[in-house]
Amino acid sequence: MRFAAGRTTPATGFQSALGITRHLLAERLKKLVRQGVLRRIPYQESPKRHEYILTQKGLDLHPIMMALVHLGDTHMVDERGRPLLHEHRKCGKMFDPVMVCSECGEPLSAKGVHVHPGPGARPALEKASLDKKAKPRGRRVAT
Repeated sequence: MRFAAGRTTPATGFQSALGITRHLLAERLKKLVRQGVLRRIPYQESPKRHEYILTQKGLDLHPIMMALVHLGDTHMVDERGRPLLHEHRKCGKMFDPVMVCSECGEPLSAKGVHVHPGPGARPALEKASLDKKAKPRGRRVAT
């Protein structure tokens, strides 16, 4: 997914970048196409070759991918530092991904978010939410 972001990519480009076998790459690409994340487009007839482009569903995964990148950059880098830096094309600055509230623009954290059942919630979820309000348990999350 990271290598397909924002551009079409021949399968051979994925293989060399990921360092995996053709068979494994083919399985993964087929699954992403089946799930509607990538679209497979022929770009050469003889021999037949394809490139892959992110669909809207694939583009919508970008915030999730950036959150995973940030987790790795924060907790899993060695002394050499981050393997990739991300530049905001509009301002030209390197950045760290930050999730913000769509209403007020403030950064979000796990402790600052409360979840409520939505209109598509199952009745059991709504009941569980009401039960929590009636009897708070006092469980705490380690920080």
